[in-house]
Amino acid sequence: MPDSNTTDFTNPSTFLLLGIPGLEAAHVWISIPFFAMYAIAVLGNFTILFIVKSEPSLHGPMYYFLCMLAVTDLVLSTSILPKTLSIFWFNLREIDFNACLTQLYFIFCFSGMESGIFVAMAFDRYMAICHPLRHSTILTNPVVAKIGLAVVLRGGMLILPYPLLARRWPYCKTNIIPHSYCEHIAVVKLACADIRISSYYSLSVAFFVIGLDVFFIIMSYTQILKAIFSLPTKDARLKTFGTCGSHLCVILAFYMPTLFSSLMHRFSHNVPLHLHILIANMYLLVPPILNPIIYGVRTKQIRDRLLRLMTHNGA
Repeated sequence: MPDSNTTDFTNPSTFLLLGIPGLEAAHVWISIPFFAMYAIAVLGNFTILFIVKSEPSLHGPMYYFLCMLAVTDLVLSTSILPKTLSIFWFNLREIDFNACLTQLYFIFCFSGMESGIFVAMAFDRYMAICHPLRHSTILTNPVVAKIGLAVVLRGGMLILPYPLLARRWPYCKTNIIPHSYCEHIAVVKLACADIRISSYYSLSVAFFVIGLDVFFIIMSYTQILKAIFSLPTKDARLKTFGTCGSHLCVILAFYMPTLFSSLMHRFSHNVPLHLHILIANMYLLVPPILNPIIYGVRTKQIRDRLLRLMTHNGA
């Protein structure tokens, strides 16, 4: 009788996710910080959405982009954590083939959208600091909506070939994915075909999206810093730079783990598999937690509204 994991099948009905290989005995314990991170991400991002919606003074471009970021973070974390926790808690490792491709698409699509939102936020800060008199006339609500639509379309269209290509490969090696979610390369590596087109395309998209976005962010902040250093007093420079602090923090929280995970995946071949997978989870889970915390702590308008809300409920 042939092994069920090596039977030739061109469209497997299910894949098996192993969670974190090598740490199966600790899955229940690992699930505790994972669940805590998910709960914080959901609570924090819904709080941001509620505060911006209920506070008319926050109805501006910067906060609209922040709401887009919150929605993106909610979708991104929800694409991963429920299935991962079901593996940790109930050993429910099976995932339908189409559900796996859908998860793969959502993860990379919304990661790309998040990067695009950071570019939009950098442009907003550039206009507010370098061209304050034109800021409100250029970044009108229709323009903000068009920027948001462009970010969504870019992420959706560029990532669409990922699942389409993965679906057309024949799979005859195994249906076991040594990961806690359907990571793109981990899935296509199971194909018994030349997957170079998938590999090259994903690498090209990563360089195009991340490279171009980081370039535009650097260009924006180069102009912002020039404008800040041209201000006459130290207090004015610090106050103006403070309006960019939250944005810079969330940019670092997003790009630094992504860069670290990518470099580690490509060059640290002696690193244990479970460490690769833990880091791959962290770079997707940490930004949705930190983004609302950073903006909640560093943005005075959000902090004041949250304090009023808590004081009112306490009374």
